[in-house]
Amino acid sequence: MHTFEFVRADDVAAALRAGGATPTAQQGARVRFLAGGTTLVDLMKLDVEQPECVVDINRLPLNRVEADADGGLRIGALVRNADLAGDATVRRDYAVLSQALLAGASAQLRNMATTGGNLLQRTRCVYFRDPASPCNKRVPGSGCPAIQGYHRNLAVLGTSEHCIATNPSDMNVALMALEAAIHIEGGQGQRAVPIGEFFYLPGDMPQRETVLQPGELITHVTLPPSPAGSRSVYLKLRDRASYEFALASAAVVLKIADGRIEHVRVALGGVGTRPWRAPEAEALLQGQAPEDGVYRAAADAVLRAAQPLPGNGFKVELARRCLVQALRQAAATDAAAGPVAH
Repeated sequence: MHTFEFVRADDVAAALRAGGATPTAQQGARVRFLAGGTTLVDLMKLDVEQPECVVDINRLPLNRVEADADGGLRIGALVRNADLAGDATVRRDYAVLSQALLAGASAQLRNMATTGGNLLQRTRCVYFRDPASPCNKRVPGSGCPAIQGYHRNLAVLGTSEHCIATNPSDMNVALMALEAAIHIEGGQGQRAVPIGEFFYLPGDMPQRETVLQPGELITHVTLPPSPAGSRSVYLKLRDRASYEFALASAAVVLKIADGRIEHVRVALGGVGTRPWRAPEAEALLQGQAPEDGVYRAAADAVLRAAQPLPGNGFKVELARRCLVQALRQAAATDAAAGPVAH
């Protein structure tokens, strides 16, 4: 690990002043904000991240979950994953989020990891995490050995010839289905970004992952009110039962009225270069009877765009089955049901 300056910020303004000294908010930034540190410290030990200054933001008053004025929920960026998963309102009204958080990482990591940090979680691609390997995400223009190399756990949706890295977060998939907004503060003021616009596709600039500008800080996340009578499920498929990243996952929010699907939101994880919202599936499901044939048609629609490689072609069928099963469970189970992980 390289030496670095370590400072503590006592308020948001101080954090923004410190963060404003960096020319980029992305890979290679000279200043990094430290919250739980569950990703950043790992990457600093591997020399993937080499910040000159680390700004501890744990003293900022951003650690509360509270009701929003419109009946939704406001989640501070420093709320720990374990606290968010166990929050009574989240468990009752946003069960898919609680389930996704409990399906991620280990209990020890969930006690440290934060909402803001999880949004910015970096890929687990082995080439990205190995400074001896080329990687367009880490060193732009150096190449993507994963395409011809080991890519079993990498993306089949949203890929480019420059990067096939997967977004690894479970939480982000649930936030996609819940239509969260990411609230950001920086030198130019405050702004709210719909989560569907927060993450970039890799394209020919995979080093740019989010809309964050230099020095900007995620302050909180808001969720709209949960539709009355809706049910939700997060289903995660992985190599082992715990402490493992998803090979495929699905987050579903569903409301059935008079035997028809009245409201549905669908997102996939483990298969996309960003948490993958599925509007094609939602359009096919809307207004239909909740039946297997409809579920399969919806899954086929979203995965039609998949571009698998020899090592990860199995993910297409895995994701299809994962989404169909998640829809079955959402239609059959109560929103307050416990975690669903396989």
